[in-house]
Amino acid sequence: MASLKELKGRINSVKSTQKITKAKQMVAAAKLRKAQAAAEAARPYAQRLAQVVGSLASRVTPSASSPKLLAGTGKTQVHLLVVANSDRGLCGAFNANIVKAAKLKAAELTADGKTVLFYLVGRKGRAPIRRDYPQAILGQFDTTQVREPGFAEAEAIAGELLALFDAGRFDIAHLFYGKFKSALVQEPTVQQIVPVPTPTVAISDGAVVEYEPDEETILAELLPRYLRTQLFGALLENLASEQGASMTAMDNATRNAGELIKKLTIQYNRSRQAAITTELIEIIAGAEAL
Repeated sequence: MASLKELKGRINSVKSTQKITKAKQMVAAAKLRKAQAAAEAARPYAQRLAQVVGSLASRVTPSASSPKLLAGTGKTQVHLLVVANSDRGLCGAFNANIVKAAKLKAAELTADGKTVLFYLVGRKGRAPIRRDYPQAILGQFDTTQVREPGFAEAEAIAGELLALFDAGRFDIAHLFYGKFKSALVQEPTVQQIVPVPTPTVAISDGAVVEYEPDEETILAELLPRYLRTQLFGALLENLASEQGASMTAMDNATRNAGELIKKLTIQYNRSRQAAITTELIEIIAGAEAL
């Protein structure tokens, strides 16, 4: 049985941990408001751009002259999984869920006889993927020195992916990230980003639109922007999801620490009471002996 000194030390240790988790929860809550606002503000632009791309792509018949980002390589053998994680922990199962979704997709593709490669964004997803697929890491993007990944990082990632695509290193790319629903719900999401799938939503206001220059020329300029926008949106969603998951995890940790403090305090009081009772019995027994 633990001594009174050990119990007192454990109580003080848990109280110190509780202060840290409470502070982390408050920081995450403050950051969540900003990150959520940024993610929600980016959605309308991405949706409107998808409508424009859908309207243009619906007018183009894929051919040898079509933009490569739309037509693809003509093959579906090599799949690149772009896995976007955070650089920091203490956010529950947020990163683990994204990695799990990527591994399930990799297993599914491998079972179909496809070649799977990985491109890793963020630090937390590297170790578990490297452990299972040590030879399949095609590249990674380091965001450890970036306070809040934004459009500059999305543009750099898109540039690297386009360079790999033009070099023939992969045929299809899938993006994995956490879509922010609420502070309690962050949904692991996967979407194909290369070649750019023709969006199903098109401009439907009844207007007849004529494009100058032709649609293929506009798409050649617009598709890379569309890719950068999708990556930018994913980074914003990831940031909001990370803060929401962190706030929830730290709230649970603070509550658990409080419950543990109560249990240890009860155990400490009982042990102290037993020690006092034993001392009193010894004193009384000694007095009677005299």
